[in-house]
Amino acid sequence: MANPSMTGPLTANAKPMSFEAGDFGTIYVTGAISGLGLFQSDPGVAGVGDHADHVDLSNGQLIVQKTDGLVQFFAEVGAYSFPSLGTPYFQSGRATGFYTPFSTGYIKLAPTDTFSVQAGKLPTLIGAEYAFTFQNMNIERGLLWNQEPVFSRGVQGNYTAGPVAFSLSLNDGFYSGNYDWVSGSAAWTIDKVNTLSVVGGGNFDRTTRNTLATPLAQDNSKILNVIYTYNNAPWTITPYFQYTSVDSNPTLGLPRAETWGGAILANYQINDNVNVAGRAEYISSSGPGNLLYGPGSSAASFTITPTWQDGIYFMRGDASVVQAFSTTPGLVFGKFGNTRTQARWVLEGGIIF
Repeated sequence: MANPSMTGPLTANAKPMSFEAGDFGTIYVTGAISGLGLFQSDPGVAGVGDHADHVDLSNGQLIVQKTDGLVQFFAEVGAYSFPSLGTPYFQSGRATGFYTPFSTGYIKLAPTDTFSVQAGKLPTLIGAEYAFTFQNMNIERGLLWNQEPVFSRGVQGNYTAGPVAFSLSLNDGFYSGNYDWVSGSAAWTIDKVNTLSVVGGGNFDRTTRNTLATPLAQDNSKILNVIYTYNNAPWTITPYFQYTSVDSNPTLGLPRAETWGGAILANYQINDNVNVAGRAEYISSSGPGNLLYGPGSSAASFTITPTWQDGIYFMRGDASVVQAFSTTPGLVFGKFGNTRTQARWVLEGGIIF
């Protein structure tokens, strides 16, 4: 199935469940069920509910979709969590509340093979990593992902002209409920091995909402990605660049801030069942505003993820470390927020049906 998008090495079920709905066509039913155990040094600052170890449901999701014809749809419902580097881990019971159990759902009109319009709760166009664990090379998302929207409510148009695919969306950015974001992407399939994408978005107004899903600074930001992918077995390599900026807004209490970041994600296929993925990244900030671990702070990370999959069953592990620099006391790791290094070990297993 083309949706949800998956970077690998995990793959979707090659023979998904389906049923015929008369004149409406074929309906596919897929999903993911997985659990994880997470162990970390210096968990988040006291008061955020983080712990040194977690056992949790990382995915308990059902996906129903129609993928052809003029009228198509996609709906994803269930429980989930968002393990990401450098941030506290929130159990699935709390994380699912960020976007509700109905995390993604849209209606899509596709009058031709090259043009379509979709509206509803949409996955973001921005970034090289996706929302859920099973969609990505690594179990945890990276430091750059933390600056990007996850889901937005809005409308999106898609057009393909030869090797170039364009998308443009009007949406509510970091799930603010205010339709004041425009995002777009252009992806050039150079050949069967190489792809280059330029992606950007930003708030053209201002948003006052401030929650875990809608952080005030990021929702009032602008963001640019340049993403290159080399996919030639046994290697998949994706380096990407990210820039974000927040303009000064005294009314909102926002000082100016910027981030610059880069990452390399790579996967090596050892055989049909075993892969090893890795990610290295660095992000820095400037200006008086705080987008990381205090004004002017920066961070680097490294992650390695061996993966085993046989049919619908999979098992994998993450080993990662984050090192922060030029931090503000109280805003980093550990009980008092003063520890600059955090290591994590994550084990995840389940099925993709």
